[in-house]
Amino acid sequence: MTDIKKIGILTSGGDCAGLNAVIASVVRSAAKYGWEVYGIHNGTDGLTESPLSYEILTERNFADTPWPRLAGSYLGSLNKGVKMESQLAVSERFGKGVAELGLDAVVVVGGDGSMNIVSNYCHNAGVKMVGIPKTIDNDTPLTQYSVGFNSACQVCVEAIDALWKTARSHQRALILEVMGRDTGHLAMHSAVAGFADVCLVPEIPYSIDGIVAKLKSIKESGRNHAVIVVSEGVHTETGEMVSNTKNLIGEKINGGIGEYLSAALNAKYSEFQTRVTKLGHVQRAGDPTAFDRALATAFGARAVELLKAGKTDVMVAIEGDQIVTYPLDDVVACGTTGLSPDSVYVKAAAEIGMYIGEIKE
Repeated sequence: MTDIKKIGILTSGGDCAGLNAVIASVVRSAAKYGWEVYGIHNGTDGLTESPLSYEILTERNFADTPWPRLAGSYLGSLNKGVKMESQLAVSERFGKGVAELGLDAVVVVGGDGSMNIVSNYCHNAGVKMVGIPKTIDNDTPLTQYSVGFNSACQVCVEAIDALWKTARSHQRALILEVMGRDTGHLAMHSAVAGFADVCLVPEIPYSIDGIVAKLKSIKESGRNHAVIVVSEGVHTETGEMVSNTKNLIGEKINGGIGEYLSAALNAKYSEFQTRVTKLGHVQRAGDPTAFDRALATAFGARAVELLKAGKTDVMVAIEGDQIVTYPLDDVVACGTTGLSPDSVYVKAAAEIGMYIGEIKE
């Protein structure tokens, strides 16, 4: 057991549906023990910039309001380069911010990058932490699902359904570029649920000729339209990044693969006109699905339960229908979790005849 009286909660990294349900769950669970909950604004910025930016959260913040049902973050988030300043320098300010507020522990809601970065801040500053995984990319290690992934899939599937109708009307092969960073979870789950004809992901090599062969087989079957789903992290057929755009710290960022595919397919096969839809940040903004609301609530309640039991420096995760925990050091050591070619979704896509790349038997 522990003598916790004050905890902080922050959301870090790209936003997604379900964050507010996590926050509400933590606040309501902590209220049972009479704890004060400090909502930290704009990720770690709220604790590292002067003046500190925060608010005390109570059940009234989420009673008779739509917040737990909305996407985005009530507290604001932080998603920018972190190599512009040393981790030790930020960790020192982070620790001072925690001390100034008198926080006994911090609940961090973030993806694989946030678990790495913020857990290092906490470790360096001697701050107790419990992590809750969230990301539309579903690439946080050691958890079957992260908050926000299911909701983003729903947005993508609705887009596939819409594109299918207009593709049929205009006899086109429509390309949908979805997010996912360097992993293909979002693209593959969405493509399977949306019955796409082609799905390209960073983890599986592909060829333009392979896509053309699939489109030809569709045409020969008598169908006059097709839908192609591609993850933003897919490179060209020969392995180069398409985009030359860089972030604040000089790293190349994904994007443009949809236009590349469109041009390449038009050059090799003229029977289908192609058009590209880049779904972009709409994927982050759909109302949280029932699954994400339930997962968010379970994760938030478990995080408070762990703090009450004196267990920190862990991340909660879901395995089947059980909420389990992993040491943060293990989470960080695993890095990003990509889509396995042995995934049941990859296998299902192949079995139903979807072109998913050059899979070796």
